Amino acid sequence: MKQITGDMAALAVKKRPQDSNKGTFGRLLCICGSYGMAGAAMLCAGAALRCGAGLVDVALPESIYPVVAARLPEAIYTIYNEDDFSPVLRSLKKADACVLGCGLTMQHPEFVLRVLRECRVPLVLDADGLNCIAADPDVLDSLDCPAVLTPHPGEMARLQGTTVHQVQVDREGTARRFAVRHHVCLVLKGSGTVVASPEGKVRRNPTGNPGMARGGSGDLLAGMIGAFLAQGVAPALAACAAVYLHGLAGDQCAQRLSQQAMLPCDMLQELPKIFLQIEKSRG
Repeated sequence: MKQITGDMAALAVKKRPQDSNKGTFGRLLCICGSYGMAGAAMLCAGAALRCGAGLVDVALPESIYPVVAARLPEAIYTIYNEDDFSPVLRSLKKADACVLGCGLTMQHPEFVLRVLRECRVPLVLDADGLNCIAADPDVLDSLDCPAVLTPHPGEMARLQGTTVHQVQVDREGTARRFAVRHHVCLVLKGSGTVVASPEGKVRRNPTGNPGMARGGSGDLLAGMIGAFLAQGVAPALAACAAVYLHGLAGDQCAQRLSQQAMLPCDMLQELPKIFLQIEKSRG
């Protein structure tokens, strides 16, 4: 199996023209977070901002807006109450890409399914977005947009109706078969994260370490993929680049703070250093 390389990841980091404006780099809608899960929204949107998206619109329930907005002044916000999701659907029509599911909880699966039906831009489906379709993953077959799914082994097992052990003993085959069957890009997270394209091409990620195995790491990754998609990067390349850079941030963070003590928010602080290295390498 081929590996993702640093050169490949750098292809997703586009040079920023002198006459750029925020519209040049896309509008990403993050439908993330719920009461008790504000951190997921902050990590996802924070990673998207650090990865260069021109405008990050965070769709939040009213209950957690003050907490998230205080931490992320660079984002804009779509506020909704849980009796009326129409503001989110209006924002979806303005977006260039969407991340759906980080910290969303399973309280409103019908809303997730409606977003899937109405989405026309590249989509990252993560966490509770995946759990909402686990009973019927064939809903993916009727999507009218490119999609990147980011399950960990437990979520992958639920999507397939199998066990985690069955997923783990054949990670490459599991990812490839699902990606081809449902014509999606599949990011199977874990040690040696595997990225499978709808055409059946599979690459393994060489970066990352066990210090990343904690809540919040996946929210960062979803936001990173979404940011690249919003900037017009093809789904398979966006997924590969984000996975590689996410792992690299984790490795640099572990060297600085230890695998034991590092946190996803610490990984977020490594991203500027990584992008600076990429920009310098271009001269």
